[in-house]
Amino acid sequence: MFYSRALSNRSYLLEVTSLQERELILERKNGVHLEPQPAHCSSPDQDMSYISGADLFGYVGIEAVLDQMRHKTMKAGFEFNIMVVGQSGLGKSTLVNTLFKSRVSRKSCSSLHQERIPKTVRIHAVSHMIEEKGVKMKLTVVDTPGFGDHINNNNCWEPIVSYVNEQYEKYLREELNVMRKRRIPDTRVHCCVYFLPPTGHRLRAIDLEFMKHLGSIVSIVVMWLMLTRLLMIQIRQDLAANGIQVYPQKQYDEDPEESILNNSIRECIPFAVVGTDREHQVNGNKVLGRKTKWGIIEVENAAHCEFSHLRDLLIRSHLQDLKDVTHNILYETYRVRRLNQANVDFSELGLPPSGSPLYSSVCSTLCSGTQDTCEGESQL
Repeated sequence: MFYSRALSNRSYLLEVTSLQERELILERKNGVHLEPQPAHCSSPDQDMSYISGADLFGYVGIEAVLDQMRHKTMKAGFEFNIMVVGQSGLGKSTLVNTLFKSRVSRKSCSSLHQERIPKTVRIHAVSHMIEEKGVKMKLTVVDTPGFGDHINNNNCWEPIVSYVNEQYEKYLREELNVMRKRRIPDTRVHCCVYFLPPTGHRLRAIDLEFMKHLGSIVSIVVMWLMLTRLLMIQIRQDLAANGIQVYPQKQYDEDPEESILNNSIRECIPFAVVGTDREHQVNGNKVLGRKTKWGIIEVENAAHCEFSHLRDLLIRSHLQDLKDVTHNILYETYRVRRLNQANVDFSELGLPPSGSPLYSSVCSTLCSGTQDTCEGESQL
């Protein structure tokens, strides 16, 4: 029995050796001179080869991983939180309703709503469960009534900054719990759509101050209601002169194809958009549009306005990227800063307090996974 096994092993080794010799001969005929490496001395960094589907003996089923991920993701659903900021009367609620083609804004959800300008900036969040072709998404629309509606608008952005940081703090505390949830509810703001008033002038001081304070903690998308091309160029110059970067930032581009797409989007900033929830007959077809004395402005017609580009950015092409930037960059920056400040009340979370000997070991363990992130984000 032992002799037969030895013969079989020897024949197998001879077959492998002859196969390697044949491959080496073919490579030398093709002009490629490579020395065969023995299997027992190959390192993990060098022992790497690419095996395509044609080289497999049969069907393995690796591609089924995509179906598994799709099934689990569709079953769990998505979460997307969008904030709209701007003065009253700029069409924030109408634009949100136009984006998702349903009544999802704060005003649309409340039948007894009365338009009153609050004395201070308030935060109102309304959540909806939207389903399309089996895909479920929990949409949260965060409105900021009272922003920029007063004579004295000094520090009117502070309630918005506090709200964004509170959502980061809430997520951080849930993440630091010893017995944390399997899926942490995500209330972090993934995108902030900032509405510029159609004054016909360049950026105001309140616009610059808002984007300076919010640009480092949330992704900002800037839009205007039907502005001229010359004014758009001037606004981009104001943003660059003040060091304000709006989404999508160039440093977040990961590959050439994504860079080309994002460059075309940056050429449209700020987006000239018209929103409406009414349909009109145009050449026998029903289209979303706004009727004026000059004619009907078709919302989804790229020749009339840039609503389609804004919709593609927020929903169809960059929705997941907005969530990734929020989680991997903006939230990680907040998380590392809070852990380094050592102001987190660890006693409420069941962890050792900051004065105990175990505190330093816990903090080093929590920050070890984001050490590379900290070094990369310090340059942003």
